[in-house]
Amino acid sequence: MLGFLVRLLPFWVREPLLIVVGSVFGVRIAYMALDEKDWVLGVIGAVFLVATALRVHTVVQALRARRNPAPAASVDGTTRDTPAPAPAPQRPAPAAPAAPAVREKEPNAWGQAFAAVAVFAALGAAVWLGPKLLPSEAHGTPHAVSCPDGQETELPSAYKKPPRTVTGAELCEALNTPDLARLLGTPAETATGASASNNTAPLTGGKVAQPEAKVEFDTYTVNVAVTYNHLSIAQYVKLMDYGNEIDVKKTEVLGRPAVFSSDHTMKIEISLGGASGGPVEQGPLARTLAVALDAKDRGGYYEITVWSTSGAFPDDDVLLDITEKVLPAVPARKM
Repeated sequence: MLGFLVRLLPFWVREPLLIVVGSVFGVRIAYMALDEKDWVLGVIGAVFLVATALRVHTVVQALRARRNPAPAASVDGTTRDTPAPAPAPQRPAPAAPAAPAVREKEPNAWGQAFAAVAVFAALGAAVWLGPKLLPSEAHGTPHAVSCPDGQETELPSAYKKPPRTVTGAELCEALNTPDLARLLGTPAETATGASASNNTAPLTGGKVAQPEAKVEFDTYTVNVAVTYNHLSIAQYVKLMDYGNEIDVKKTEVLGRPAVFSSDHTMKIEISLGGASGGPVEQGPLARTLAVALDAKDRGGYYEITVWSTSGAFPDDDVLLDITEKVLPAVPARKM
């Protein structure tokens, strides 16, 4: 349908239009081929550029023919100037002066060509530069998902006791930053999922708030949780000696005690057919950075965890950058 409509356009509109479109797509595809080192894209881009060059040649030939029209040819293919026979002498009859013949104004080919090139050059520039000019792109990868509304469910009683605790929705808003994909080293990716929960810590009878939030990408998943108990980072490190954590490394983040550790996630399969689900299995290895809630390490901590289905995760500097970006955005506790 589009090809039929294009063929209906006048020559001096259709050809400049196709030249501009072919140039924009050809250069864009060639750029993508060089950037991604994909020879198939390179061949496609070359086809666009060659076809555009042929159309440019056609337009140039048409312009030359328009400027220098060929003389009329005789039947045998040669041009000749045949003198017109002299008219027979006649006595002119008086007649009213004839009105001057109105010559039909031909369309300006250069004007049509310029207008078509200008319009489609603007469209091509919009296609090329549009994604780069979006406000969200100026700071990183745009949000593809939004965090859940924090007012949809009733908060457990542990969240209503002083000091004020943050909710899962507030953690999600702090974590789901446009810079997150760039910090992970995958700036071309867009978040595919965001979730939050207002849990309580296990084995506490629902008395200790433990909100969580998670943002998922194709490559990595990032989880942030806060535990409002009396366990300090110093005590947390001692407990790691009895656990399965590996690569334990003490550090300091935003002036607070912190510790790196690695452990396997859990994989749980749930059957929807009525039968019981499978056993809990060991999931991929995850890297966690636990940070004290305050500089004096009086109890409670944040945990920022990164993992992927492949079992790989970025280095510790990436986890530090994410933590230093997310924690200042988390609402402060109110006494």
